[in-house]
Amino acid sequence: MADKRKRRRVEHHDSDSDADTAHLTPKPLPFQKRLKSDSGILTSLKQFADSIRDPPASSSTTKKKPLTLADVSPSLSATCREVTDLSLSSVQSTIETLFLFLTKSILSGNGFSFTVPSRSSSNHIYIPELDRIVLKDKSSLRPFSSVSSVRKATITARILSLIHQLCIKSIHVTKRDLFYTDVKLFQDQTQSDAVLDDVSCLLGCTRSSLNVVASEKGIVVGRVIFSDNGDMIDCTKMGVGGKAIPPNIDRVGDLQSDALFILLVEKDAAFMRLAEDRFYNRFPCIIITAKGQPDVATRLFLRKLKSELKLPVLALVDSDPYGLKILSVYGCGSKNMSYDSANLTTPDIKWLGIRPSDLDKYKIPEQCRLPMSEQDIKTGKDLLEEDFVKKNHGWVQELELMVKTKQKAEIQALSSFGFQYLSEVYLPLKLQQQDWL
Repeated sequence: MADKRKRRRVEHHDSDSDADTAHLTPKPLPFQKRLKSDSGILTSLKQFADSIRDPPASSSTTKKKPLTLADVSPSLSATCREVTDLSLSSVQSTIETLFLFLTKSILSGNGFSFTVPSRSSSNHIYIPELDRIVLKDKSSLRPFSSVSSVRKATITARILSLIHQLCIKSIHVTKRDLFYTDVKLFQDQTQSDAVLDDVSCLLGCTRSSLNVVASEKGIVVGRVIFSDNGDMIDCTKMGVGGKAIPPNIDRVGDLQSDALFILLVEKDAAFMRLAEDRFYNRFPCIIITAKGQPDVATRLFLRKLKSELKLPVLALVDSDPYGLKILSVYGCGSKNMSYDSANLTTPDIKWLGIRPSDLDKYKIPEQCRLPMSEQDIKTGKDLLEEDFVKKNHGWVQELELMVKTKQKAEIQALSSFGFQYLSEVYLPLKLQQQDWL
């Protein structure tokens, strides 16, 4: 009898243990069961990366020299202009020639004026063959003798003088440094910044040729090693914060990588999540963010990575019109700097997520979806009228869905399923399905 009671106690204890174990077993995350093994995903990713690096013989992209503006100019309805990289000595010589011409004009009693290429919103054109926005060849006069333009002409002359000093001294300064050389004249940094872009157009050189850079903004982490002004940087050892992208792209060299793709992330919150989870070790990649609106240094760095390493670029942005605008700036260029789009754009960026169709596909809760404002809807409709959007049928469908549902969502909406859902399920499943546009 005692043995029976003892047996019953043991059986009861075992059933309790089983219940506790079942309670402790984590519940699978949504769609987690659809994931294949990492090795299977990596195999398909490697095949995709190889197809980008070494296109098959039948591919239309095989070993073709990239088209330039000069190649397509004869077929264009408008004359366009582009700038090129110039050496410091060339920039200095161009400025001196310009000032000599202005001096002769003043001595002859005609005063002086600058003929500045117009960067107005109507003076741009999207060229499908190049897949980027280009500045049309329309200029405006900026005479010193006119009340309406005397101040801007003075700022232009001052900026040219400062650039000439940089050329002589062969040093770099930030845009903020430039502003503080004459605060009373410039009044606001946006004014000196705008004229700096005008000067680039005027001299026919890239902004980086002027030796004026923006403060460090973008960051990179993952499977890439490069030299920064002679120092070797291993981006797998940069912690959660990543390595600041050098503002002067000329400092970057000796790129080495075993990555399969570049992951371009809109926000630093998502970047931090992926960096902390060491996503780049599970799926070899290079992760980049400009923390919102792309700056020149990040755009130059991304283009350098893509062109030298021959890797596909996948973009992770918010599901809203501004996320798509940010993606398009990287891919097709911005109207503000269309004069330098040849150097700043990265062709063939894939839209990985978060896309409007993902909201229902991944069953993102209603409380995590945000209503679009009237301005959001207007921006979305305006984007649908852009030629660079019309060219991609998938983009058009996604934007139309966004405007129709009037819903948007941030990348962080995925955290409703768990803080690591982005790195553990969403991105691996996207990569497995090669679900990008």
